[in-house]
Amino acid sequence: MRRYGKNPDEDDIRVRPNRKGNRPRTSIRPKHEDASEGMVLTVDRGRLTCLVEDRVVTAMKARELGRKAAVVGDRVWLVGDLSGAKDTLARIVRIGERSSVLRRTADDDDPYERVVVANADQLAIVTALADPEPRPRLIDRCLVAAYDGGLEPLLVLTKSDLAPPDALLEMYGALGVPYVVTTRDEFVDGAAADRVHAYLSGRTTAFVGHSGVGKTTLVNALVPEDRRRVTGHVNAVTGRGRHTTTSALALPLADPRGGWVIDTPGVRSFGLNHVDPSRVILAFPDLEPGTVNCPRACSHDEPECALDAWVAEGHADPARLHSLRRLLATRERHEGD
Repeated sequence: MRRYGKNPDEDDIRVRPNRKGNRPRTSIRPKHEDASEGMVLTVDRGRLTCLVEDRVVTAMKARELGRKAAVVGDRVWLVGDLSGAKDTLARIVRIGERSSVLRRTADDDDPYERVVVANADQLAIVTALADPEPRPRLIDRCLVAAYDGGLEPLLVLTKSDLAPPDALLEMYGALGVPYVVTTRDEFVDGAAADRVHAYLSGRTTAFVGHSGVGKTTLVNALVPEDRRRVTGHVNAVTGRGRHTTTSALALPLADPRGGWVIDTPGVRSFGLNHVDPSRVILAFPDLEPGTVNCPRACSHDEPECALDAWVAEGHADPARLHSLRRLLATRERHEGD
């Protein structure tokens, strides 16, 4: 066998042709310094609808991003045809750093973590007080996901004409979560949307709730048709009657200060396998200093937890510690309990 040195320049060296006819692989990735910034509005089977300035652009993820996926709410940079014309396709070449994430797993035993929404400021948890009955364990799980992901929670309680909200509000009183209580009539005359709107101005809010609680009806009222034109054809997600949202969808809020409303599919379960208790405790600034003397990897619900002594010394309200532990315990319970 003939061997060559480091710099073979003989004329008779043969170069093996590339049978596939494509370019050889390289570790050098294009910088795409001329890429335009946009926001992901919705994702559907590998196609992402993005808002670039005032245009709705359909895009796909560039190969160099590898397994990194963009989700609704992500800030992204795109190249290619950004005209938004029919049958055009751009490429997403960069995904910005996320300020918050709403994540969930299918159940508590599922190791696969799914990011539902990125960069939202707030999570509006919509639940009916009756028809269907409220599910406190599901609310607890949504609260944990909000605290874990860096979102501020908001409780939206609907159908108060069928059942009083007092018991549910008492359960969450120690958490200090803001809330809005509405009736069915207020959904019809728009008063419910007006009341909720006061908490959304200038913010990006993701809405979550199981089917039948009025979540999508509320989103429709918050984002009237003239604002939906901004997102063009991606608005074929909701209709009359049965809830038909199948993927998260970002819609611009009708407000002088701006803001976005993100409708998410109705949830039947909210797995928390991904949650780290040390991140949840950060949402309890009155309790967090008391964890300094906790044992390593403390679950904050065990005999050696330092929070018991911290609270007993009068540093925090015992009701707050009870609420924290109730939320953390939801990882061990089924949300239908």
